Amino acid sequence: MKLFKSLLVAPATLGLLAPLSATANNINLVDVNTYSSSEEVKNISEFNSTDLAITNSRVDGLEARLNEFEAGSFSETTTASFSADFAIGVEDDDGYASSYDALKTFYGFQIDLNTSFTGEDSLDVSIDAGTGGGGLSEFDLNDIGTDSALGVDGISYTFPVGAVTMFAGADTDGSLLYNTACVYGGPSNTLDDCGNASSALGSGTTAAGASFALGNGFDVALGYTGDGTGNGLMTSEGLDSYGGQVTYTADSFGASVTYALIEGASATDTTYYALNGYWTPDETGTVPSISVGYETGDPENTTTDTNQWFVGLQWDEIGPGTLGTAVGTTGAIADNAVETLMYEAFYSYSVNDGMTITPLVYLKEISTVGVEDETGVMVKTSFSF
Repeated sequence: MKLFKSLLVAPATLGLLAPLSATANNINLVDVNTYSSSEEVKNISEFNSTDLAITNSRVDGLEARLNEFEAGSFSETTTASFSADFAIGVEDDDGYASSYDALKTFYGFQIDLNTSFTGEDSLDVSIDAGTGGGGLSEFDLNDIGTDSALGVDGISYTFPVGAVTMFAGADTDGSLLYNTACVYGGPSNTLDDCGNASSALGSGTTAAGASFALGNGFDVALGYTGDGTGNGLMTSEGLDSYGGQVTYTADSFGASVTYALIEGASATDTTYYALNGYWTPDETGTVPSISVGYETGDPENTTTDTNQWFVGLQWDEIGPGTLGTAVGTTGAIADNAVETLMYEAFYSYSVNDGMTITPLVYLKEISTVGVEDETGVMVKTSFSF
């Protein structure tokens, strides 16, 4: 934020200095030169008083205008955080073109802006750019669809209504206020949803939700996504998704049950149920935390259900960083399809307060006959400032 302020103040300062320099010819420069070189001039009081008054007036005016500019430029409740990711690696799968197997590099950049108007609400805006595209797909590198283009990647407003917390937004998840019972923090896109990817109400053009603390460790949340810019919200032409979640959290374990009804583009609505849970040891070290997840999908117009599951182990203090390993399905697998799994291991450690390095290795099974399984080896360096 200081950098942005400096960039804004610099041209303004130059503009303010222009009238100051324009009046310099009104000052007796001969006397100034005499003062600096003559032995007879001993005191600044020998300057023309009018000259000094003009100079002091201009300096005071410049300082006042700069102070006014800086004080009113940004809201006192606005904060900004910045992050940048650099990734290098390879994803090897002989089912793709040979260039897919090459060693490649990508980057991502993100700005998160937060403003509160009442002290209890929060307006959040995420601005992203990157070159992720389809490269190193297991890393989320903030590519919004156009390489290197900076654009809004989600905006939401969260506010209280009595004891209920509510939100409304665009290009954000309907599950924004969910508290899924999972403590696994893996970096891959496939397994970081802890097994309940479909019931999490992914990003929609319009999203809304609410949450309420029932007490004694229980919380309930509701979510919705809809087509707010196309066919309309809650219409027969538009696609809507509805969901809810109940979570219980204790000192060392937690559990959540998630429900979702997602309308399909081919008049096939699917109902999802997900169950997640975790356990954490009293002391970090040799014993890992355990996170599990299972989700089932039931399409209305077919008899083919889907299933998805996940198990993750995480050691939070192994050397200077965190070690994690997980196994799970590569997504929602139909009952009549071959189940394909993904295995991964990562180690994330902080070099300092603003820099983290995360290597990831994984194996992803491919169901296509004659196609070898996909393997990936990559490293991501993340900067936050």
